[in-house]
Amino acid sequence: MSEDEFGSDVPEQTRVRHEKRARLLEQGKQPYPVSVPRTHSLRQVRDQWGQLETGEETQDRVGVTGRVVFVRNTGKLCFATLQEGLTQDSSVSRLQVMLSLAEVGEESLAAWKADVDLGDFVFVEGRVISSRRGELSVMASDWQLASKALRPMPTLHKELSDETRVRQRYADLTVREAARDMVRNRAAVTRSIRETLHTQGFVEIETPVLQLVHGGAHARPFNTHLNAFDIGMTLRIALELFLKRAVVGGVEQVYELGKIFRNEGSDHTHSPEFTMLEFYQAWGDQRTVAELTRKIIVDAADAVGMRQIESPMGTIDLDGEWAWLSVYPGLSAKLGEEITPQTDLPTLIKYADANGVEYDPAWGAQKLVMELFGELVEPDLIQPTFVCDYPPIAQPLARPHRDDPNLIEAWDLIIGGVERGTGFSELIDPVIQRDRLHQQSLEAAKGDPEAMQLDEDFLAALEFGAPPMGGVGLGIDRLLALFYGVGLRETVLFPLLKPEG
Repeated sequence: MSEDEFGSDVPEQTRVRHEKRARLLEQGKQPYPVSVPRTHSLRQVRDQWGQLETGEETQDRVGVTGRVVFVRNTGKLCFATLQEGLTQDSSVSRLQVMLSLAEVGEESLAAWKADVDLGDFVFVEGRVISSRRGELSVMASDWQLASKALRPMPTLHKELSDETRVRQRYADLTVREAARDMVRNRAAVTRSIRETLHTQGFVEIETPVLQLVHGGAHARPFNTHLNAFDIGMTLRIALELFLKRAVVGGVEQVYELGKIFRNEGSDHTHSPEFTMLEFYQAWGDQRTVAELTRKIIVDAADAVGMRQIESPMGTIDLDGEWAWLSVYPGLSAKLGEEITPQTDLPTLIKYADANGVEYDPAWGAQKLVMELFGELVEPDLIQPTFVCDYPPIAQPLARPHRDDPNLIEAWDLIIGGVERGTGFSELIDPVIQRDRLHQQSLEAAKGDPEAMQLDEDFLAALEFGAPPMGGVGLGIDRLLALFYGVGLRETVLFPLLKPEG
């Protein structure tokens, strides 16, 4: 057994705990009973008897359970603090239990001292009292081990390292309130999103994770193999193409909250596996879905009390104006020179070199415009901003702009200098869509692992007839990261990590 961040004495403590387990079994005792006769949660005891005066005792008997997070054993009186898990309404609840020689007897008190360690789950039955120091307590008349912990828990007063916290989230949750709060707040946010969409008449569906053709985004997929059909498949990189099929079939306001998978970077702003909200609104466009996106985010912020968000860049005000900024004018303002869809590649390269923006010499003008905007303009967009009027290469699934054929009707929502979501007036012309996917397939044939493939089934659905629609993709992990100013590894309960060693 190797040492870890729970302390240098872990191997010895673990050995001792295994020995205790073995001894209990030899004595005919059960260190892991199927059930114990609990009558009240710790929260219920606090709610019902929390107003007791200092030193007041009752004859009310309860049976409570919890993890032992503090223990102090003296000669004739033992104290312990029990902790129970989080709920929708609270992060943690704790309650003191007291075991006295007079109440439980010599044998039971000795067993407590010998058998119980920090981290164990125990059942305690007894009277509800307030101690001499005014601490609400259960004065035990009986107790029972409910689950023997074979590894010690971290101490409540010593911080785990960042690495240990994410690798051993189960330990992190026992000692750190912020970790428990993130679980509760993430649940509140996803519940709020569903409620907002429900009130707008949207229907939630589920779409396949395993797909024959990857599409819906420009991303590298995870490849796998289906033995039943002996064919290669991929994990989905987006929810889009099947949701649009549902719209074709008449589910005109549809959404999904689901995991998607991209075989790319893994750091504090990127995760190979993440949660995405996508919704599609028939008879909508990029403006209508932008307004709904704003409502979704503001409602979610209300669910966790976050309309004004403090960040290193200043206060982000979700109550303020959500501006619209066109790509070419925005880049022109930053460079001090006019950039248009007709600006040639050598001129753009000159600006990239002058501003230290790295680029691939194989890129065309449209791609370089996007890179320049992303590097020079986006980081300064602190307040919510819909960056719009992109060049067509940005989104092969977006509709051509109604006023300018050199642009598309698509936006990225930037808040705090980071993209949080994207939305389109969706392309529904199957002829143009076929041409765009064909161009993507040519890029894939040239070796671009992120290019979309030609999806004949999706094209057949469009040819069946799709109504005009707007669509949005919103990253849930990044939304939580915005609210709490943390990296993605903190917003995901069990993030994917590189194996140790």
